[in-house]
Amino acid sequence: MKAWMTALACGVAACAMPAAAVAQTSAPVAATDTGKVQGAIEDGVASWKGIPFAAPPVGPLRWRAPQPAAAWQGVRPATQYSHDCMQKPFPSDAAPLGTTPAEDCLYLNVWKPAAASATAKLPVMVWIYGGGFVNGGASPPTYAGANMAKQGVLFVSFNYRVGRFGSFALPQLTKENPDGGLLGNYNFMDQIAALKWVQKNIAAFGGDPSNVTIIGESAGGMSVHTLVTSPLSRGLFSKAVVMSGGNAQTAKNATLKDAEAIGENLARAHDIDPAAPDALAKLRALSAEQVTDGLSMMELFQPKPGPRTYGGPMLDGKLLVDQEKAYASGDFAHVPMLIGATSADMGGKSGFMIAGAREASAMVAAQKVPVWEYRFSYVADSVGQPGAGHATDIPFFFDNARIKYGAATTAKDEQVGKTISAYLANFAKKGDPNGAGLPAWPRFTASGDEILDFAADGKAVAARDPWGAEIDDLQARTKAAMTSGKYNSLTTPLGKMLDDPAARAVLAKHLPDMVKNPQIDMARGQTLVGIRAYFPALLTDAKLKAIDADLATVPTKPS
Repeated sequence: MKAWMTALACGVAACAMPAAAVAQTSAPVAATDTGKVQGAIEDGVASWKGIPFAAPPVGPLRWRAPQPAAAWQGVRPATQYSHDCMQKPFPSDAAPLGTTPAEDCLYLNVWKPAAASATAKLPVMVWIYGGGFVNGGASPPTYAGANMAKQGVLFVSFNYRVGRFGSFALPQLTKENPDGGLLGNYNFMDQIAALKWVQKNIAAFGGDPSNVTIIGESAGGMSVHTLVTSPLSRGLFSKAVVMSGGNAQTAKNATLKDAEAIGENLARAHDIDPAAPDALAKLRALSAEQVTDGLSMMELFQPKPGPRTYGGPMLDGKLLVDQEKAYASGDFAHVPMLIGATSADMGGKSGFMIAGAREASAMVAAQKVPVWEYRFSYVADSVGQPGAGHATDIPFFFDNARIKYGAATTAKDEQVGKTISAYLANFAKKGDPNGAGLPAWPRFTASGDEILDFAADGKAVAARDPWGAEIDDLQARTKAAMTSGKYNSLTTPLGKMLDDPAARAVLAKHLPDMVKNPQIDMARGQTLVGIRAYFPALLTDAKLKAIDADLATVPTKPS
């Protein structure tokens, strides 16, 4: 309506306006390989939402590689997000979904500066959400790409299958092999399909398919490592950003054979004989709710009794390869990378996220590939907790702090967002985050151990990693603790200790209020050291030492 009113106000003068200016006052239309889509313009940004990049993965296409989307006639409206992929949302999600989940979910979204022409060749940024591979979607407001578009970047987000829809195998399916060896990791297949769509279509929106940056956080960051090392995604992007994506070690992932056994467990859980000729057909006939069966990030920390019915991504050797080996050998996409984590990320300083970012940076740098490491230590003024928790950096990376914190957003919050998103835009444009008006971000080297810290005071500070020596010491202690055969605060998940009456008694002795807290189950997968940043006055060095001394006298139960 606003566009029509503007056009009427301009009258015949609009006929004399240049093409780019006319585009700002009318609903933008772009032609994809399957049909035309009509988006919307708001606050100087053109956007298209809910564009199909693959066929709905339903019915016989459940647990199949993504198939081509059907073409359509005329112009398809593209102003609303599609369904996020099927899952059970959980209330404490830092980025709540904006849609109702459904199996029909393989759609993507595009934002660009409204004034940019269809031949602008804008740098393209493609966002991959996190959620432990069981939750997440492209619709959360803090994932919107409008503010990145205002910095001259064409921003794309998309959905990929999660939970048992994204990771599944069954001997019968392996035998059928309908997609030429593409089995099990449907989540990553969707990601590659979206990137292929970008290569085919993004020029029609004004993007440059030869200048694509992939960026993901948590499971999305792990996905970036997967895409950088996978032979099946070579040539689909030219830069990569890993936010809290760990250390790229996939050796512990289940194999396809392991996943087949888990798929058989799922069949039995629904009274289906996995050896029956119609087992796969019966599993595909289950409702989406039956397949989901309550699976969410919360359930991962509170596993159900009985055989496992979900296993996550699997090491298939074709799409998901041994990433550590790939980085060590140089057999990966040699593209510039940004890698980092938050200051109070999952696992603590020596854990998978913080130390993992340092390890991954070192592996990439060892191959003479440009890499810049960061740590995000800033905490929004309205939050005030010690240390920046997992995923708290996302609103700032995309300059969406005001979307996340609303009226509580401060000028300092917004400035941090302006700073970090400017680094990100620079990286997308030229493969180097540095630019005018920004503190210099040194390229990482193992000998220099350089990071850029988005510090608690809101400033970007480049320095040798102040935690480097401590991380090295903690990693050595962690290795010793893992081989000790004893419960300990450094490596033993809380859930394992809570499930053992003797170990639980030790925790109750030293941490009675914590053990009684009904929210403790949310931290079952974490260690005491991993959560100490949230309870610094309680989990002191002396307290942890006393707990470890008592735990050392408790015989451990097998996993």
